Amino acid sequence: MKIEQFEDKGLAHFSYAILSECAREIVLIDPARDPQPYYDFAKAHDATIISVIETHPHADFVSSHLEIAQQTGATIRVSKLLGADYAHEPFDEGNAFTVGKLTFWALNTPGHSPDSISIVLSREGQDVAVFTGDTLFIGDVGRPDLREKAGNLTAKREELARQMYHSLREKLMVLEADVLVYPAHGAGSLCGKALSGANSSTIGAEKAGNYALRPMSEEDFVKELLADQPFIPKYFGYDVALNKAGAPAYAPSVQQVKRLATGAPLEPSVLVVDTRPEAEFKQGHVTGALNIQQGGKFETWLGSIVGPEESFYLVAADEKNLENLIRKTAKIGYEALIKGALIGSPSAEATLPQLDVNAFRRHPENYTVVDIRNAAEAKAEPLFEGALNIPLPELRERAGEIPAGKPVVVHCAGGYRSAAGASIVAPVLPATRVFDLGEAVKSFQPTAVIY
Repeated sequence: MKIEQFEDKGLAHFSYAILSECAREIVLIDPARDPQPYYDFAKAHDATIISVIETHPHADFVSSHLEIAQQTGATIRVSKLLGADYAHEPFDEGNAFTVGKLTFWALNTPGHSPDSISIVLSREGQDVAVFTGDTLFIGDVGRPDLREKAGNLTAKREELARQMYHSLREKLMVLEADVLVYPAHGAGSLCGKALSGANSSTIGAEKAGNYALRPMSEEDFVKELLADQPFIPKYFGYDVALNKAGAPAYAPSVQQVKRLATGAPLEPSVLVVDTRPEAEFKQGHVTGALNIQQGGKFETWLGSIVGPEESFYLVAADEKNLENLIRKTAKIGYEALIKGALIGSPSAEATLPQLDVNAFRRHPENYTVVDIRNAAEAKAEPLFEGALNIPLPELRERAGEIPAGKPVVVHCAGGYRSAAGASIVAPVLPATRVFDLGEAVKSFQPTAVIY
């Protein structure tokens, strides 16, 4: 037996291939959008992919389960509660199947979603591992507030939090302490609030160290789980629906994105997502363009700022970055929204001014300061007295709340988000100078050393 973990760092996503070495057959769990790594794994081990299991319809990434099934003939297994639109075999409590000496059996573990399952892997009758999807993470559990309006089954967050309490205690905590825990996400995922940086754990270690598994009443659990959950990106409901239906094949879908020549005319009514470094963007860009820079979390911020009902042009600094960004966009199913993709600066009609940081430091009262960190971040570490807190995912809808009487300074925690924030605010306040504090924000933080 071999358990291979695949990691997508940008989305903090883990998927798995479980190889039966005697049968030369593979079972996949929660595969990412690009199926090629799983095909490569199968080829390297001279094995056949015979089943793909989805622990639930994912909200934060698009799965390749349907494409893999169509390509390999593998059987897709999901909970019947998911209401999947594609051919599948229901996989719920009491269902099991065998591959060589390995047995996979399902546990219904609602809480993150009504249709969540966990999969216990046994070898010759001995439980070895449990693949917990978004039910149990390392150091955390899945958030229960994503299915109030999305999916085949909807449920209020309080109801799902109560189901999570029972799923953990009645289905997972009763497994042997040495059973390995393999979750669908790690640190940085928005499907939880306090995920560990570890890639795997054991039931025993989680019972000892996971806050959600310590002894507590159901009421206290619900209250603690619902507190301080992160924002919900705009694309989450869209991805739930796309995964329920089954996404189109990855490579053809990426290839169908129109590559435009540098300087090609752009329809003025279509949004421009300009991914170039903030310094280049500030020197010249299309009026109204959003500066969501190429970076480790690009796809998450794209799907948090731009809704799935909007089409957009995608602008990159060079061809290598452009192709990389199209693939990142496809990871959340947004490649179909790209009106056209091109490199370079399509226009220099708009610019953003550079902030005199020393002048701002001496007289911050002369500026309207807009803090675009999440509410919990702003509450934990306030930086500027009187700052207006509008989290970045809400800024396009709420920028009109910013007063125009004084110059505006936009800041976040490290400088990445504020570039996007300033690009959103500036067109809304055309008669006001809008500045991006950028990485200089670090010199205002309590741990900063000022020379």
